[in-house]
Amino acid sequence: MKHLLDTSSLSRADAIGLLDIAEEMTQLSAREVKKLPVLRGRTVVNLFFEDSTRTRLSFEAAAKRLSADVLNFSAKGSSVSKGESLQDTVQTISAMGADAIVVRHSAAGTAQRLADTGWIDVPVVNAGDGTHEHPTQALLDAFTLRRALAGVPASGAVAEGPRGKGLDGASVAIVGDILHSRVARSNVHLLDRLGADVHLVAPPTLLPWGAETWPVTIHYDLDSAIGAVDFDAVMMLRVQHERMHESFFPNAREYARLWGLSEARLQRLGDTFIMHPGPMNRGFEISAAAADSPRALILDQVENGVSVRMAVLHRLLTGQEETID
Repeated sequence: MKHLLDTSSLSRADAIGLLDIAEEMTQLSAREVKKLPVLRGRTVVNLFFEDSTRTRLSFEAAAKRLSADVLNFSAKGSSVSKGESLQDTVQTISAMGADAIVVRHSAAGTAQRLADTGWIDVPVVNAGDGTHEHPTQALLDAFTLRRALAGVPASGAVAEGPRGKGLDGASVAIVGDILHSRVARSNVHLLDRLGADVHLVAPPTLLPWGAETWPVTIHYDLDSAIGAVDFDAVMMLRVQHERMHESFFPNAREYARLWGLSEARLQRLGDTFIMHPGPMNRGFEISAAAADSPRALILDQVENGVSVRMAVLHRLLTGQEETID
């Protein structure tokens, strides 16, 4: 692997390999010193043109736990506000000695452009590009679900666990604003590649054109979907108002009533795991009861994000499929 730009081009073997490396990375949590020296002397640049909390901090923590130096770039307050181009910004940062660049941008295809143009010659990790993809989020979601289905505790470091396994036979529902969600797109590709049965649940106005050609089953009614399928996990998505320039549903109350994960729907789901990539809008797409349920994996997703991103940086910067003992 030279870059991680999307999940659509990620093979099953590479995906499982990254998840297995992440399993090894979780063993750091049991150590007194939570660091590995594998990236000592390397520099990872977080190049964020969009606001972020979880993703940026997760990548920063991941790089530091691998002993890399970290440079954080934010478009706000930088020369970008003075009109500097993406090319000049990236080449300037690369000239400072970057060994890998993690980029988040509002324009779809930005990470691919950095990898293809020849402006830089270092690994590029896509941390979210427009409504296109967010591959590390999908990887951490799959990692979290794989552990949950195997009965591995969230913070548990186990000798074997689910290593070498995919998500074959698991039924996963992705519910909400599919149209504007890069997380949904990345998860559809990755979950299908890992053998899961993927279902999309959304109003027709929040499904992207061509979704019927994806390897998914589409539902327009959440109650009907819950009644028809015994889901192993339900992933709720935030409605991305900031990307909407017209009305996609009548109002917030109507959306919550028809497609929100209410307490009543939570009861119907039984032992189903509840997931959410965050940030959550409690009382809108997900109720407080669902967000705080013992079956919720939401905080596990955040915690596991560090291990998964450590695995990605380790694989890209060392080329090794196994970590140092």
